[in-house]
Amino acid sequence: MRIVAGKDILRANDQLAELNFRRFSDAGVFVVNLLGSPGSGKTTLLEALCRYWSGRVRMGVIEGDLAGSIDAERIQKLGIPVVQINTMGACHLDAAMIATAANELELEHLDFLFIENVGNLVCPANFRLGEHLRVLLLSVPEGDDKPVKYPVIFQEVGAVVISKKDLMPLLPFDLGRVKGELRQLAPEARVFEVAAIRDEGVGEVAVFLEEARRNFGKVSFGGEVGRE
Repeated sequence: MRIVAGKDILRANDQLAELNFRRFSDAGVFVVNLLGSPGSGKTTLLEALCRYWSGRVRMGVIEGDLAGSIDAERIQKLGIPVVQINTMGACHLDAAMIATAANELELEHLDFLFIENVGNLVCPANFRLGEHLRVLLLSVPEGDDKPVKYPVIFQEVGAVVISKKDLMPLLPFDLGRVKGELRQLAPEARVFEVAAIRDEGVGEVAVFLEEARRNFGKVSFGGEVGRE
């Protein structure tokens, strides 16, 4: 019996992720791996960015879900090219899935490609996809203890979006605690406070992403752009 170690699986994934990274970079498209729990507001943020950039920035989206296409349908209604990946139970996307999905997009005609990962704070942390930047959403209703409980996924992000900030007066969410713990886990990561459904704070996120895209040619695979 041969035992395949988890590190061998991750190594194989990283090799393909690096090929994706080179492919995206050569096409001039900046790729954002959007991470967060189910219901953290990832799709709502994408919709808000689409409104903010309407007519100025070319977006594409790869949607990852265990099943269904609800989020992809929301994006498609905005006229954004979108590809749905159903993982059939897998709790994360991997580089092979992204390589296949990217074949359905005209990468050279995009400025940004957003990969909305499967809603999860555990599995996606270890799987590189070929992205230039990781952005993690933490919604106010989830609570302020998530950086302590799920440190790995917070450690390698270029930005954290505190989403649904309009609910902060209604819930026991200690923003100071979250920012303090993020300074320990990801000291260079930018932090944004957003209520995407109201378009509050979306402009700041968009400007950050635009600046990160201008600088993405300076980073190698496995690096992180957009940090101060």
